[in-house]
This record gives sequence, structure tokens and C-alpha cells, in this order.
Amino acid sequence: MNKVFAYAVALFVVFGVTVAALVLTGIIPSANKSGRSGIIVGAPQIGGEFTAVNNKGKAVSEKDFQGKMMLIFFGYTFCPDVCPTEMQTFAQVMDELGDDANSVTPVFITIDPVRDTVPVIDEFVQAFHPSIVGLTGTEAQIDHIKKAYRAYGQKAEGDDSEYYLVDHTSFTYLMGADGVLINVFSYGTTLEEITKTIKEQI
Repeated sequence: MNKVFAYAVALFVVFGVTVAALVLTGIIPSANKSGRSGIIVGAPQIGGEFTAVNNKGKAVSEKDFQGKMMLIFFGYTFCPDVCPTEMQTFAQVMDELGDDANSVTPVFITIDPVRDTVPVIDEFVQAFHPSIVGLTGTEAQIDHIKKAYRAYGQKAEGDDSEYYLVDHTSFTYLMGADGVLINVFSYGTTLEEITKTIKEQI
């Protein structure tokens, strides 16, 4: 890892942790029904246009998710711990929401599209909850989405081209039905807190 890349990664981590901390502590307000959004003025915004392929093999864009909130997590299906844990939380949140779950689309976006093909990602998300949408695509498409959401994903150094770990962002993004950021949850946020935040937007 060269010095320039290491510095860029460090800046991303500092920015990401700062955003999450400020949102969760209430210093930056979450979006509410009046349309206000928890975003730092002057900072890179989160979200935007993208194209991908869902876990059923259909080409999709951000327009296919408009009208509902999105609960987004970036990870990969070969992840040994963080990703399965967060998907389990997603499943619990959807069950806890009851009828209000119709207002939310939980989305798992791979940062390892080489291994996470459509069949692989479909099997992964369906193992947790039928409402979870998995997104994969070309490396260029995934790189674009990561950039739009300020998400980090980097293959760990090693010689094995098939069995490897991927360092990645562990935040969960809650986007509004209009595609505007509502909140950023740090890893380990309880299902009660996530559910409460979602219900406040309905």
C-alpha cells in the first residue's frame, strides 16, 4: 500500500467515523418528515445514481428503489462474521417492523463482485430474509456505487486468488424514499435503535 493510498484510506475512515458518531449522538440531526437530512454541509454527500444487477439477475438502478426507504449494507458473501451478523439484524428489523416493513427495502451490496455472482448473492440474502435485495455487477459498477456512498472495500493482501478476505466499511445507511441520507448506523447498533429510527420516518 503506497503512502498516497494509505492517506486516502485514513481520510475516509476518519470521515466515516465522524459522520456516524455525529449522527448517532444527535449532533447532526437525522432527516425527519419535514425533509431535513443528517448531512454535514460542505462534506461529500452520500448516495446518488447507480446501476447494478440484483440477486435475480435483473439490471436495476437507483430509480427502482424510489418510493421506499433503503437500509443499505456493503459487504461480501464470503465474510466470516460482520456481514452475516448485519444480515441477521436486517432480518430481525424487518420482522420487528411488521406492516411498516412495506416502507423499507433492505439492500446488501457486494464489494466482491468477482466471487459474488448472481446465484451466490441470491443464496446468501435469501438465507436471512426474503425481503433482502442483493446487488452485484461489474467491478466498474460496484466501484461507482462504493464511491457514491463513500464505502470502502479492499481485498486483503495474499497469494490465494480464490480464498481471501476483504476489508470493508461496516456502516449501515438508511436512505429516505427520495434517496437522501437519513442516518448512518455503526456496526453493532441494536435492532431496536434501527427500528425506532425507521418508524420515526413513516
